[in-house]
Amino acid sequence: MIPAITPFLTWCLTIAMVMLFVAFGLVIVRVLRGPTTADRIIAIDLFGVLAVAFIALYTLYVSQVVFLDAAIALALVAFFGTVAYARFLERRVVDRPEEREATQKEKESPHA
Repeated sequence: MIPAITPFLTWCLTIAMVMLFVAFGLVIVRVLRGPTTADRIIAIDLFGVLAVAFIALYTLYVSQVVFLDAAIALALVAFFGTVAYARFLERRVVDRPEEREATQKEKESPHA
């Protein structure tokens, strides 16, 4: 059972949700701009983490623990999706020599 919400807790939850929305916006920018596929994968994974955090905050805000089940399910789906996509990219690079060379060049070039 979640304790009653005090005005201070409401204020803190509101500020935390605003921060999460700012983070959502920055993650969307990273997904759209890249510059590499790995950056996009990490950004999508971070989007899942932020969604889980938002659900946790909402759970506190409405004092209903039932939403934590959704947060756990979303965390599992995001994790397995990231692992599957990373394995897909790994196999794609191994199968195509030209992509393997491009990946090597990406690793060697300094990022600003």
